[in-house]
Amino acid sequence: MTFNDFHFRSEVLGLHVSAYVLLPDISVLEQEAKPLPTLYLLHGLSDDHTRWMRQTRIEQYAEKYRIAIVMPAVARSFYTDMDSGAGKYFTFVSEELPRVMESYFPLSKKREDRFAAGLSMGGYGAMKLGLRLPDRYGAIASLSGALEMERDYHRPRGGGEAEFVHELNGIFGSEEELLSSDNNLSLVAEKLDCKKAPRMYVACGDKDFLIEYNRHFVKTFGQKFGIHYEEVPGEAHTWPFWDQQIEKVLRWLNVPEAK
Repeated sequence: MTFNDFHFRSEVLGLHVSAYVLLPDISVLEQEAKPLPTLYLLHGLSDDHTRWMRQTRIEQYAEKYRIAIVMPAVARSFYTDMDSGAGKYFTFVSEELPRVMESYFPLSKKREDRFAAGLSMGGYGAMKLGLRLPDRYGAIASLSGALEMERDYHRPRGGGEAEFVHELNGIFGSEEELLSSDNNLSLVAEKLDCKKAPRMYVACGDKDFLIEYNRHFVKTFGQKFGIHYEEVPGEAHTWPFWDQQIEKVLRWLNVPEAK
């Protein structure tokens, strides 16, 4: 694999940003002689774009399945055009980032070759990309995803409730504003025609603090969208779980393995 530590100025955010990009070796690119299927792999709330590389075998998996991986840094934005005005991160990750990546690297622009996945906050971001822009993503995957963000306004956080709610207000606005906006995954999913939706993969450990979010979301929309759901006994909000699951996601995408 070729590893690229890519930096560029985001016109949307008004600052310089970073992304890790994994590509097959040049020999593979020459052999394939066509643009690559691409997975936009999103990080969690307390992470950055480096964590997937440092905590999982994503480089090995990318080589095995001959897929490009783009891992952007978005801070604690929830992949959202922030109510506070601190940054239009949904516009960045949905519009500017793919345009830049597809300009610099040999990435396919076809819907069936473009995917999004992420963990926790990144699971929310990946699902939001696919639900709001179903014509651009062939498949999306959420691992331990924060799929019902409106419930975070009330979830106990060990004494940090007020601080986190203040942070959420800066991102989404009030709870009422979140509930009535396109940042509410359930609202977007209700409106989306199932025939136009991307394929969906949701996984969560039954010891994860977000398990009820995942169970309820899948119970509500699983049949409508044919969601592939994996609830794994004994697993929590941990990197070993996400390492196992991200390879399962790549296999589920039906990306051919390297010979």
